[in-house]
Amino acid sequence: MVVMSLLYAPDVSAHGSYGWGFSRGGEGEAPDVGKYGPLLEKYGGYYMDKTDEKVVYLTFDNGYEQGYTDEILDVLKDKEVPATFFVTGHYVNSASDLVKRMVKEGHIVGNHSWSHPDFSKTSPEKIKKELKRVEDAVAKITDQDSMQYLRPPRGTFSENSLAATQELGYITMFWSLAFVDWHTDGQKGWEYAYRSVMQQVHPGAIILLHTVSEDNALALEHMIDELHKRGYTFKSLDDLVLKQMLPDPLQTLSGL
Repeated sequence: MVVMSLLYAPDVSAHGSYGWGFSRGGEGEAPDVGKYGPLLEKYGGYYMDKTDEKVVYLTFDNGYEQGYTDEILDVLKDKEVPATFFVTGHYVNSASDLVKRMVKEGHIVGNHSWSHPDFSKTSPEKIKKELKRVEDAVAKITDQDSMQYLRPPRGTFSENSLAATQELGYITMFWSLAFVDWHTDGQKGWEYAYRSVMQQVHPGAIILLHTVSEDNALALEHMIDELHKRGYTFKSLDDLVLKQMLPDPLQTLSGL
């Protein structure tokens, strides 16, 4: 069954603004992102790794802390799984010890903006200030002195915002697997989170989870174990970007 997944915002393209969304594919199949895919790729962004290889990329959005990130980091450390955490200014200020731990344990800290505005309605100058504040704040407390990856707040974007963030050197990272998991008073049990991921997983998936979810914290080790059993490997966003930059060996050989 194909299900439309629209997280954060509807398509309001009549106003030059979009909300990231997609039609879910069948089990093991990538979603259909329609016109969003070519638009994102035009500005150097990603929503998945277009591969048949059983690889997935684990990402988390961190706007505020609910007490579960330590547990999530414990699981990632135990399972030796890399992740990217997209943080806001509020998170850096209120959970600095966790940000320090993320970097210390080898994870990537990405930019989710300082105050979580709608980038499709934000000027390039304001976007630059939003991103720079997060970058500087993380650099001040960790050994990560720069940022490369951006997840637009609220999942909203426009051609202007994509162009502005690309010009600043950022790579936009959306997702191809997600579910409504951020309602802290509406958790449904870890099995629900587990099934939500397993029903959507596909080769090359960029998985979006929120650390405010108790369900995710409890389900994470089960997700990782089952994906390993299914032959999946967890890689970092650095691996994804580096792979796209390297020449295709088959094309290189065919040119000899």
